[in-house]
Amino acid sequence: MELAERVAELERRVADLEAAGSREQPTAVAATPAQDGFWALSAWKQQLAEAELDGGGVLFVGAVGLPSGKHYDWQMGFGTKDLMESDLSSAAETLSALGNPVRLLMLREILCGRSTVSSLAQVADMGSSGQIYHHLRQMTAAGWLHSSTRGHYAVPAERVVPLLVALAVARR
Repeated sequence: MELAERVAELERRVADLEAAGSREQPTAVAATPAQDGFWALSAWKQQLAEAELDGGGVLFVGAVGLPSGKHYDWQMGFGTKDLMESDLSSAAETLSALGNPVRLLMLREILCGRSTVSSLAQVADMGSSGQIYHHLRQMTAAGWLHSSTRGHYAVPAERVVPLLVALAVARR
């Protein structure tokens, strides 16, 4: 086989491999710079040990860019003991506010930049303005929303990542 034929064959194989690679579906967890799949967990365990929290804890973090153009970097950690001893009625109220498909749709739309009742009313399946106000009151009382300016609603910055974590947990 001549050199030109060999080069052409190699180029074809590379092209086939590149095309196959571009069709692969991304994995749920991307590789980290250190190629340590548990880099956040490793650092969290070290912090727990330094704080002498024998019962462990949970950590959730996020670097979130939203369709609205806003960006949030956030992290929060909780000791297991604190979580196990926390007020469950308060947790139930906060989680209950998310237990409605219209409210979840509304939160998603607000994260995407729709911040007024009139803009939310344009979304299919959102309901009447009276129903929208009802849901806004419920989510504001639970802390998932606040009124940033008169007539405009937003998810508080400290709730964006926890909201997305709750949605991720609910996936099957």
